[in-house]
Amino acid sequence: MSSFQIHLPDLAATEILGRRLGPLLFPGAVVALIGTLGAGKTHFTRAVAEGLGVRNAAAVTSPTFTLIHEYAARLPVYHFDTYRLNTPAEFVALGTDEYFHGDGVCLIEWADRVSEVLPTERLELRFEVLSPTARRLVVIPHGERHTALAKAWAREWPHVSDEKSADA
Repeated sequence: MSSFQIHLPDLAATEILGRRLGPLLFPGAVVALIGTLGAGKTHFTRAVAEGLGVRNAAAVTSPTFTLIHEYAARLPVYHFDTYRLNTPAEFVALGTDEYFHGDGVCLIEWADRVSEVLPTERLELRFEVLSPTARRLVVIPHGERHTALAKAWAREWPHVSDEKSADA
């Protein structure tokens, strides 16, 4: 499966999409979130956590200063923020390999800052700001399991378009 795009007209759509992804995630899933400040990465993560069954999704906040937050849910949720890291080696020093191969789900904000040390199998989500409320989400699955995940997720959303045709 190649990449595809999802139009998100507002924050409510972003939250619905995140809640729909949560139930589809599996142990060892890695979701790499990429986008500028204010693009919606943390809001999306909160919705994914809610979809995974985190009891108090409002408690899901950006771990900018602590680097990682852990939440109990159907699968453990490991929420990373790499914004303040200077090198990918600092990310690895957090023990990320154990998280990547554990029984939980890894959600990584600012993943482009550490892309060279991420697992080759992952779901890459690129948030593009279109307006103060609208976003375009470019979905790039890497690997067989994440491609199957992306296909199942795309079937649930009416605003999916092939990346090539959407840019034409």
